Amino acid sequence: MNLPSIASLSYAIQMDYRWSFMSSERSDVAALLENVAVQLSGCQHVLVAYSGGLDSSVLLHMLYQLMQQRSDIVVRAAYVHHGLSTHAERWAQHCMHTCQQWDIPCSVLPVTVDARERGVEAAAREARYQALRQHLLPEEVLLTAQHLDDQSETFLLALKRGSGPAGLSAMGATGQLGANRLLRPLLGVARAQLEDYAHHYRLTRVKDESNCDARYDRNFLRLQVLPQLKQRWPSFSEAVARSARLCAEQEQLLDELLAPSLQSACDAKGALVIDALLPLSEPHRFALLRRWLRVHEVAMPSREQLLHLWQDVALSRQDAEPLLQLGTVQIRRFRQRLYCIAECVNVVDLVLPWQPEQGKLMFPHRLGYLSLDEQGMRIRRPRSDEQVSVGFGLKGKLHIVGRSGGRSAKKLWQEYAIPPWMREQIPILYYNEYPIAAVGVFVMREGEAHDGTAAWQVAWSMA
Repeated sequence: MNLPSIASLSYAIQMDYRWSFMSSERSDVAALLENVAVQLSGCQHVLVAYSGGLDSSVLLHMLYQLMQQRSDIVVRAAYVHHGLSTHAERWAQHCMHTCQQWDIPCSVLPVTVDARERGVEAAAREARYQALRQHLLPEEVLLTAQHLDDQSETFLLALKRGSGPAGLSAMGATGQLGANRLLRPLLGVARAQLEDYAHHYRLTRVKDESNCDARYDRNFLRLQVLPQLKQRWPSFSEAVARSARLCAEQEQLLDELLAPSLQSACDAKGALVIDALLPLSEPHRFALLRRWLRVHEVAMPSREQLLHLWQDVALSRQDAEPLLQLGTVQIRRFRQRLYCIAECVNVVDLVLPWQPEQGKLMFPHRLGYLSLDEQGMRIRRPRSDEQVSVGFGLKGKLHIVGRSGGRSAKKLWQEYAIPPWMREQIPILYYNEYPIAAVGVFVMREGEAHDGTAAWQVAWSMA
């Protein structure tokens, strides 16, 4: 009887173990891919935020795999070029090369990071999402590659800031970026699983040296805090994810319960009626204020900012013109209403020539455009000796259609309930040196279109 040698037995055991490990690895990778495929079952057009790092490389490769299975899915990628690293250009080239290999269109989106107010991390994140938002096509879904460990970091950062349930909800698996859907299909996946996937497919990725800099809060948590927590409590990240989901459920319940109250407290233009909030308890009032700000896509304010908003803006003296700056927006009060507006830019010296029949007139600083429109304000056409231009800011005594006598511009703005900050943002149509209309508000007698005379219909749109 020939018995196998010790060496051959050892080799057989090693091969059996290796096959078992590889089979297990293949099974895990397949399960991971299947999970992502299920989450994307209703998506046809997707944009992947692709940095070239581990997380987004795995996500993009999964989409590449999915493209082989589904003929209806259209995938694009976008690399946001922050310019913060000397290697950023090389990373951009890596992303372009990888996408070319996988036949996925890729765009490089350069951004400027202004860290003077909020720090590098927050400013880079804000710039990144702004660039992606502008790059998204209608009906396109944005995919980002945050994973389970990222969720723990976000939760702990919110805890450090003293956030309530909204902040402790951390990141949702689904969300919105402007008018587009946002999905995080890897949010329930641990980083170690992504490493296994990348190893299995031998994915190449870039390594950002700033990720090793513990001066940044998120890196400090990733490098020094979370490893110890997970060593002590191996299921820590899963527990954090459960807590975040519970906080999110509480917020969703409050959203549903408070939606009717918020709707009744807002006017037709979305301004918040202060008198509707006066009888409420402070927690109820602040809950409505937070949701009103969220509707206007304002970053969630701190409790101190909410107190300032209520005490120093909503309840300031009646003749005051209070203002609270929250990031890039302003909270203002006018006639017992709170308005959330973009920061106003001084354009009173701006004068733009316009030939209406040749097309719309675009304004800078997100002030919209003028165009001829059937729903617009009716004015007479200019005579052959009159040049058309548009300016901003209106002063002096004016005679408008439908009113006897003259009134000062200030008085007219008040009568038409135009908030002070809007009065120098409304386009004024001129024929030669004479104001003809405050577009969308009133027409001067000099611009009246009488019966039987040629007329234009001019509209101002902010869209």
